[in-house]
Amino acid sequence: MTTRQFVLLCLLPLAIFTLAFLAIPLARLILASGEGKDGWAIYLTILQTPRYLSTLIQTVVVSLSVTAAALAISTTAGLFLVRNRFVGRSVVLSVLTLPLAFPGVVVGFMIILLGGRQGLVNQMLPGHWVFAYSVFGLFLGYLYFSIPRVLLTVMASAEKIDPALEEAARTLGAPPHRILLDVLLPALSPALIAAGAIAFATAMGAFGTAFTLATDIDVLPMVIYTEFTLSANIAMASALSVILGLVTWAMLLIARSFSGDAVAAGG
Repeated sequence: MTTRQFVLLCLLPLAIFTLAFLAIPLARLILASGEGKDGWAIYLTILQTPRYLSTLIQTVVVSLSVTAAALAISTTAGLFLVRNRFVGRSVVLSVLTLPLAFPGVVVGFMIILLGGRQGLVNQMLPGHWVFAYSVFGLFLGYLYFSIPRVLLTVMASAEKIDPALEEAARTLGAPPHRILLDVLLPALSPALIAAGAIAFATAMGAFGTAFTLATDIDVLPMVIYTEFTLSANIAMASALSVILGLVTWAMLLIARSFSGDAVAAGG
């Protein structure tokens, strides 16, 4: 057996997996979106229907908000944990990464226990403080499982930053905020962009949390689910799935291009 034949044989399982579980289902999904009464004009119908358009916009806005908040919180916490050693550090890190162990349904249930009608906040504070079933509750649920994903990426990147760069900036008289803006954030930018893209993609497609919390709000995963199960509108469910995938893919592509530029500039 030649080297070329051996390499092709090793790549055969990957090719079979890609074809059977990625390419064919994706092609079938795209074809199914054009099999409804509107044909391929179904995508124009989505943009012209207020419910579908508002759902798309709301899903993107919530995902972007979650991404921004996760980046801010995780960057601050990550830099602190990397730069400081203290008693209980491992416990703090374990608590911050604990959401990785929970599925979306459990996260949604925890938000209900916190901000539901019988939730902790509603029992402890005067007034009617119920936010679990609102956009804010969904935001908190998405943020809960986005923080550890971003945090671990930021910490891995922060540990590779040469402390001498910060020390040199201090020696030259740079205040802390200039060190952050001119030294740390540029060094972390590839990791921040990559982590932000992952957080955005995760929030766009999250279903378990939305299924538990989305009583009065619409997000794309829930609308896709209801179109498929309650209305048996396979064409619309397929078209919405394609749009969700395209939006997420476009964001990942943009993030990849910016991350590449940041890496090039840093090198």
